[in-house]
Amino acid sequence: MIPVTLQLQPADFDVKVRQKGHAWLANNGIAQNSPPPKASKLPNYWSASNKQLWDAYKGECAYLAIYFEWATGASSTDHFVAKSKKSGDAYEWDNYRLSCLGANRNKNKFDDVLDPIGLAPNTFVLNLATGNIKPNPLLDVAEKTAAKKTIFRLKLNSAENKKMRARHYSEYLKHQHPDILKKYSPFVWHEADRQGVL
Repeated sequence: MIPVTLQLQPADFDVKVRQKGHAWLANNGIAQNSPPPKASKLPNYWSASNKQLWDAYKGECAYLAIYFEWATGASSTDHFVAKSKKSGDAYEWDNYRLSCLGANRNKNKFDDVLDPIGLAPNTFVLNLATGNIKPNPLLDVAEKTAAKKTIFRLKLNSAENKKMRARHYSEYLKHQHPDILKKYSPFVWHEADRQGVL
């Protein structure tokens, strides 16, 4: 995971998503700052902005820091503050994170994941050969704990995720195209650059 810059909401977001969501909540007597009776019953008006979210964040998963094609169907809108926690945030662009389906499922409604928006640079470091992620040794105890919880919750060090990152770097070593590595695997590129091995 690397820092992500919050992108501006689309011009039509307020009409297509926020106003519809807030109206539905009001019609059903649900306060915007309270949990809904059942999060799964909230109308998914946010789906109208899914492609715009993918476009705004250039197809980069906020959690895995990899590029994925829209056509794969792997794109999902993660509500950073879970829909089950605060009803109104279900319809707020600033609460959306572009995510691969797997990372979104792993995060679920848990709140022990660091937010990629506002994440401190170099919070996570990478072993380029093995693909293993760990907290930066320079972090203080609380920061390391938060980083470890994020790695655990999102399964960032699953066998498949480690293999993927190691493969991305291995392919770079074969072909020496840093721009391609930066596009398709931004975290691996960032770490290779930070470590001076690009």
